[in-house]
Amino acid sequence: MTILPICITGEPVLHRCADPVESFDSTLADLVADMTETMHAAPGVGLAAPLVGVGLQVFVWSYRGGGPFDRRYAHALQLDRGPELGFNDALSGVVINPTLDLVWDDAGSGAILETEPDMVCESEGCLSVPGVQYPLRRALGAVLRGYDAAGSPITVAARGWLARIFQHEYDHLRGTLYVDRLDTPYDEVARAHIAERGWGIPGYTWTPGE
Repeated sequence: MTILPICITGEPVLHRCADPVESFDSTLADLVADMTETMHAAPGVGLAAPLVGVGLQVFVWSYRGGGPFDRRYAHALQLDRGPELGFNDALSGVVINPTLDLVWDDAGSGAILETEPDMVCESEGCLSVPGVQYPLRRALGAVLRGYDAAGSPITVAARGWLARIFQHEYDHLRGTLYVDRLDTPYDEVARAHIAERGWGIPGYTWTPGE
């Protein structure tokens, strides 16, 4: 396995839709292994193939729970009953050629969340915009469908932060970064951060561990 360089915003592969995977072969298996190694080294809780310069519909994830969002809203999200309900029953894995259905339920429409995203519980980071985090509202639930590395169908129902991870990585496969979704004033702050570092053009990467 190899730790791969991670592309920084401005690299074209990050800003276009990824192509479907057509061959479930050893090359794909090697890519998944390298992506998983890179994700853990970063460290991160998810990694989409475009972040390592590969424009294919693949992402990996690994989340063991216990983040601020899930701790705060565990009861309302029924995360304490996750295995019983089938929520968050695959806390690590890979998905190929995914689709994602969002669940905007009663809780998602404001029953447990404030009007504005919480600076602590709802701030996201991104390996392609390293060093900062900004608050962003996401759907509280998501159903991920696709294929594993062997080509077998998978379905994962997620609530809370795992659902957010799925939304974040799925966005990467559509050419969208989380900073593209930020509301004012955070969108302006993010643009300033990127400009100050000279990012936003091709050629910038970083490698975990270096």
